[in-house]
This record gives sequence, C-alpha cells and structure tokens, in this order.
Amino acid sequence: MSDKKNLLLLCPMLHQGGFERVCVTTARLMQEFYNVYIVIFSSKDINYDVTGLNVIDINVPSEKGLVKKVLNVFKRANKIKKVKKELNCDIAYSFGSANYSNVLSGGPGRVLTGLRCQTDMEKPRQVRLFCKKSDQVLSCSKEILRQLKSDYNYDKSTYIYNPLDVNEIRTKGAQPVEDAPFAAEKEKDSDIIIISNMGRNDYIKGNWHLVKAFNLVQKEYPKARLQIFGSGDWSAYKKMAEEMGIADKAAFPGLRKNPFAYVSGSDIYVCSSNHEGFPNAVLEALALNKPVISADCKTGPREILLSDEQYQELITRKPNGSSVTEPVLGEYGILVPDMGEQVDMDITHVTPEEEILAQQILRLIRDKELAAKYSEKAASRALFYAPDKYKDSIHEILKRYE
Repeated sequence: MSDKKNLLLLCPMLHQGGFERVCVTTARLMQEFYNVYIVIFSSKDINYDVTGLNVIDINVPSEKGLVKKVLNVFKRANKIKKVKKELNCDIAYSFGSANYSNVLSGGPGRVLTGLRCQTDMEKPRQVRLFCKKSDQVLSCSKEILRQLKSDYNYDKSTYIYNPLDVNEIRTKGAQPVEDAPFAAEKEKDSDIIIISNMGRNDYIKGNWHLVKAFNLVQKEYPKARLQIFGSGDWSAYKKMAEEMGIADKAAFPGLRKNPFAYVSGSDIYVCSSNHEGFPNAVLEALALNKPVISADCKTGPREILLSDEQYQELITRKPNGSSVTEPVLGEYGILVPDMGEQVDMDITHVTPEEEILAQQILRLIRDKELAAKYSEKAASRALFYAPDKYKDSIHEILKRYE
C-alpha cells in the first residue's frame, strides 16, 4: 500500500479547453507526490492523452433544461462523495463547473476550488459559496486575486499561473499538416500574411470582433488571411464572411486535435476575447514565437503581455481593473481595448475598438522589425510559465492541506 496521500482532481470533461489541459498536466506533475485520480462527469470525446493516469468517470453527463441541470449537480455531488470515501480522499481540487460538486460533496479531505475565468467572478452567489465552503480558492491570475479581496473580502486565495510545456507545443507545432487553409497560397507568395486564433465558438471569445477587424485589414492589405480554429457551429461566421466578400480569405476549419501545427504556419496571433481567466491560447502562441495582439479583457492578457513595471503602472492608473482605451505596446505583445461581449454579426456596424484592433494588426504587418521583436520576445516570455515552476508552486500549496 502506497504511503502517498490521495489527490482527486475534479473536471467536468477532458474534451478540450484550457482548464482541462491544466487538470491533465497537474495530474502528471503530481504523480511523483500523490496517488492522483482524475474524476470526470463524462468520458465523451476525450481529447487529451490520459495514458498512465487514473481516470474515474462518474457518468453524469450534461443535461438541457434548468431543472435537469440542478438535479445533475446533486447527482454528481452524491457520486463524488462516494468516490471520496472509497479512495479516502485527502485533497480534492476542482476545475470549472466541478467546483459545485466538490463543495457540495464535502469531505473526507480538504476542498480546493479554482476560479479561473472572469465569467466565474460575475456570479456573486457562486463565488460566495466557493469562498465559504472551500479550504482555499485558487485563481490563475493576479486580477482574480485582487477581485476576491476587494469585492468579497476573501483573503484565503492564492494565484498560480497555468503551466506551459513549451517543448511539447513546439514539437506539435512542427508536425506536418495537409489541410492548412492558406499554406499552399503562402508557399507560392511569401507576402501572404496569415492571422490566427484558437477558441471555441462562444461569445466570450469575441470572434465577430476579429472578423470585422480582419475585413478592415484586408481592404488595406489584400494579401491578409484569417484562420480561426475551435469547436462549434461556424455557419454564421461563414455567412458573415460571404456577405463581406472575404469567404476566400477567412477560414473556420473547426476543431483540430493539434491546432499548434496550424498556428505555427501563421504570422500573427490575435486574441479577441471579452472574458478570460488566464488565456492558454495566448501562451501557446507565444511558445510558437508568434507576435501577439490581445484584447485587454478583465483577467489574464495584461499580465502576460506587459512587463511587471508596465502592469503595476496600469493597475495604479486603473485600480478598478477597467480596460485600456488606447493600444499599449507591451514588453511581450500589444494590448488593445476590450471590445465588449454583446454579439453583433451586423457587418455594417464596426466599432471604434474593432478599428483599433485592425490598425494594430496592420502595424505588425507593415512594421517587420516590430513583428520580429515580438516574435523574439514571445519565446522568452513563454519560458516564464515552464511546468517546473508550476509543479513547485502547486505542490507547495497542496502540502499545506496534507
């Protein structure tokens, strides 16, 4: 019998997304110190390599309708409580919507919850529940930590940046692909500039902002191309591109198991999100040496793209966490104003913020030296989030609750 403590990592699914990746990475890194179990609600469409990991599927998948969703929370909590008892759980750390089931299932063991996105912070009852029922709330950005203290007077939170396996991402980025949207065109014409984005079709990703900004870009630079990778129904975006007359310049290929191989062939990465926790896709683009432009949404991008001095200056100037109103040339990338969360697919309506985004994309296209500088800076910034740092930090936190 192992004398290691038992660590449960609770995650709704492992099909895609940032916190799912962090969950799997945490499991691998903590196997040295704990008996690690990943508890999921459904094993449908697992998209991560879980070879060698203990994965427990409690088989309570998502349901539609408010009543069924509420019932699901308690079904999951009851099943997780049984799993905790059977495994003699010492620590249960949850991600995403699994936080509910974690706090409601209680012990045995300590309960740690993760608030990883600004959308989490916009649900006060949820935040108060997690703060009350958790032994500690973990966040992935300084901004969330600040909000927990200022808005909820909660001071038992710790921030820990997401791990980034730079070598793995670069290895995947170097893999060949046969269906990259504009690869053949770029091979024939080196002046083709490919702008990329990774993110599911969800309002928080603000993809319509990027498409509208790109439409302005290609009018000034006709050899610009746009590719957005992610799950979801992209038919409305394809129609939008057709109405703009750019259907041959904007591609929406959907989910790819290895999006890094596609992003690797692009020239500029743009994050148009209006909500993030700590945007893994931005980190991954940096690992692939891509110059990055990101909207200054509530949490994450500014901490990645600004130097410590620039970040401190910004939060001193804007203590309420509000977005910048003008572009900021950060140490590691360009910040542009937050463009809002109201979905607007009307191609005739272009906001000043979308115009600013377009101007900054054109800046990187025209200023080769600046683009090269950010490409070089990207590599060094990515290494700041190496898994070894995360491993030491998360282990130090978990040891407090053994």
